[in-house]
Amino acid sequence: MTKVSQTKILIISAVLSLAVIACGFSLNSSQVISQMTPVPAASPVAPTEPLAPANLALQPTQVSKPILTTNEEAILVEMYRRINPSVVNIITYTGENGFVAASGQGSGFVYDLEGNIVTNSHVVHGSVQIEVVFSDGLVEEAEIVGEDLHSDLAVINVKNLPPDSQPIPLGRIEEVAVGQTAVALGNPFGLGGTLTRGIISAMGRTIPALTSFSIPEAIQTDAPINPGNSGGPLLNLAGEVIGVNAQIETGGESRSNSGVGFAIPVSIIARVIPSLIANGEFQWSWLGVVGGNLNTAVKDAMKLPVERGAYISDVVSGGPADLAGLRGSSRDVTINNRMIEIGGDVIIAINGVQVNTFEDILIYIALNTTPNQNIELTIIRDGETQNVTLTLQPRPIQVSDFNLP
Repeated sequence: MTKVSQTKILIISAVLSLAVIACGFSLNSSQVISQMTPVPAASPVAPTEPLAPANLALQPTQVSKPILTTNEEAILVEMYRRINPSVVNIITYTGENGFVAASGQGSGFVYDLEGNIVTNSHVVHGSVQIEVVFSDGLVEEAEIVGEDLHSDLAVINVKNLPPDSQPIPLGRIEEVAVGQTAVALGNPFGLGGTLTRGIISAMGRTIPALTSFSIPEAIQTDAPINPGNSGGPLLNLAGEVIGVNAQIETGGESRSNSGVGFAIPVSIIARVIPSLIANGEFQWSWLGVVGGNLNTAVKDAMKLPVERGAYISDVVSGGPADLAGLRGSSRDVTINNRMIEIGGDVIIAINGVQVNTFEDILIYIALNTTPNQNIELTIIRDGETQNVTLTLQPRPIQVSDFNLP
């Protein structure tokens, strides 16, 4: 081979190498920008056409926007763009010896155009000053409009809302189902504007309130929520609030989420928040009983004619059930080496609505009644069915401690 031919081959190889570099893969991790064109092997025969100038092979690659791989990604991106301005970071201050200092932080969301913001009661309870930080950096002082320790809900108010901070609509508990996507927005560990995603992993949980009572119909989710998420919204893919993030299961070893979180359901939000705005408080009804689900041991020991119901183990002295003559357990018996309480009434219906579990009582009383309202209970006593009418009272308040995010 002549030196001239060798020189031409080297030139061809160099130009082809530059072309391969220019037609490679973009550094964009989500998309191949251009397809690499196969390059023919070099030939010792000189090309008949002039070689293209090297600078044409070095033109910059056109980089397009990342392609969203699923419809859900597009939904989440759009949801975050639209809703994040309506989710706020709440910083609380408490005072001592004439001075105030930051004492905690949580999340909240814009409820209406009047500047009302929904959060947890445990986020703002006992604070002397409150600051609200919006996603655009605006910081506004806030005041407590009302709070309800029984549902762990509160409303605070700011005088000014940024233009992008629009009210987030409420969903419907009837449209929430296990397996649906759940999205949490808030400020875990003070990291503002954080979105996490999971599913609705269970419905109808009963979680403790800030009082000695319980919150029924709570939503369980595996969407990561952590300290600082409290008060932030749990959303469906339509961007509707289906719950207020309130509690987490930590496994008892840390304050971080172990994979189970709980949100106060939209059914309670829709009932309590308007009253907090209008009156500064919400009045819950109270039956005044303690108990649990009817089980096989109690059923057999008492020879009951029903398979399901709410068993009353104790009646609070002076409460509505006590005044109406309802009975709790009267004695203990041992069956199969197991001590059980028997003798109490079994509730099988409220106002004609069937009761299968003690949870059914909590839900009905919480969502369908008001204090001083008369209700009719259908009970089993001494093996016989009878109806008892009683007048509900407002709940008393007793604060207790539990695990808060």
